[in-house]
Amino acid sequence: MNKKTRIRFAPSPTGYLHIGSLRTVLFTYLIAKSEGGTHILRIEDTDRSRFVEGAQESLIEVLNWIGIDFDEGPNMGGKFGPYVQSERKEIYDKYKQELLDKGEAYYCFCTPDRLQKMRENQQAKKLPPRYDRTCRDLSKQEIEERIKNGEKYVIRQKMPKSGEVVVNDELRGEIKFKAEELEDHVLIKSDGMPTYQFAVVIDDHSMEITHVLRGEEWIPSFPKNILLYKAFDWEAPKFIHMPLTLNKSGGKLSKRQGDVSVEDYKSKGYLVEALINFSVLSGWHPKDDNEILDIERLKKEFNYRDMGISPGVFDIEKLDYLNGYYIRQKDIDELTELCKPYLKENLKKTNDIEKQSDEYIKKVVAIEQERLKKLSDIAEITTFFFEDELNYDHEMLAWKKMTSEQAKENLDIIYELLEKIPEENWTNDSIEDSIVTYLKAKELKIGEYLWPMRVALTGKKASPSPFDVAEILGKGESLKRIRKVK
Repeated sequence: MNKKTRIRFAPSPTGYLHIGSLRTVLFTYLIAKSEGGTHILRIEDTDRSRFVEGAQESLIEVLNWIGIDFDEGPNMGGKFGPYVQSERKEIYDKYKQELLDKGEAYYCFCTPDRLQKMRENQQAKKLPPRYDRTCRDLSKQEIEERIKNGEKYVIRQKMPKSGEVVVNDELRGEIKFKAEELEDHVLIKSDGMPTYQFAVVIDDHSMEITHVLRGEEWIPSFPKNILLYKAFDWEAPKFIHMPLTLNKSGGKLSKRQGDVSVEDYKSKGYLVEALINFSVLSGWHPKDDNEILDIERLKKEFNYRDMGISPGVFDIEKLDYLNGYYIRQKDIDELTELCKPYLKENLKKTNDIEKQSDEYIKKVVAIEQERLKKLSDIAEITTFFFEDELNYDHEMLAWKKMTSEQAKENLDIIYELLEKIPEENWTNDSIEDSIVTYLKAKELKIGEYLWPMRVALTGKKASPSPFDVAEILGKGESLKRIRKVK
């Protein structure tokens, strides 16, 4: 009888959610949903040197923003708690003693200075840096005396010295390791706290975890984990090692080369839908090749057995494409609300109450919806809509070989045409019809009139259609801007 799937997301509270961890939590969530299982949040904070105050709260906040929910965890409880490692020391102490009593672990009194000299000596001899097992066979009496004398110690796992350790990865199948290449690594640090490698096995067993999803960088420690399960005579969960996500040059994602936190992408105006879609595609692909994947579709179609083992590439152009797609799908009211925080500085540039109104802002967002790659783009490309006075080089008014004086003369004609349009007919279609019909009838070059009109209204070389801009600005503001050039 198959056990009900129980899978956990177990981040360290380091201050932000890494973009790679977003993929991990999405996959743990999708495995739980697709297998009808339980999704668990566990905070792994045994490394106190990396602890950041308030990081756990920030982590939960960003997970809520993404829409990932959990069935058990530190903020919602469950019968397998505590769900924060630093609160589980008594549990680790119990299993530490059991392992010592079984002879599967031992006390090590080697000082940091001795270990450093040992490594330097190994490096000089071109040997792999590995603990030399000096303390592995100390007598019980010597151990008791050294502890009594107050010597500091760690507890190490007693690894086999020969043979082979065979492990099974759900994506790769069997992986074999030579026992002689495995180190007697530390399980309990000198401060009494467990290392990650010890705590994670204890936690996963005591929380009845059935599936462990983690990055392939943990494969070298895989045999250590499996040997711990065997030492306790426990059944190991199924292990799924995801491929890494690399930058375009083939290296690991790092802060030095760009943003790596989900919070960074959120603040720049990337949508949840795009981040989810993008992250999932870096480790799994739908069978029908339709790469637009919303969370509801993923919950129906995702199967971890179809995950790939080739490294994903973090392609910002792909993320921008997906984000632009989801922006274009947004209802204009929702998109306007999403854009408002990015328009705060623009709104400070005007004293015009009309330009600060929700209706005006909605028109501005609507006209730019097709061009947005991320929400923050709205600020730079819409400044001219909110400025009471445009500042630009009037030489820009000239189209190709025209002079700026010719451009101003052409603007006189545009001004006269616009002035004749009744306020109630002030729409982009009627403005376009009025101007283009006149220019064609007179056999004039349309670009020589529309270009200076665009620049006069926006102060920019690139913008939406001048007819669309004029409609949003309104008749009075449009004529004022053109008149200022004359």
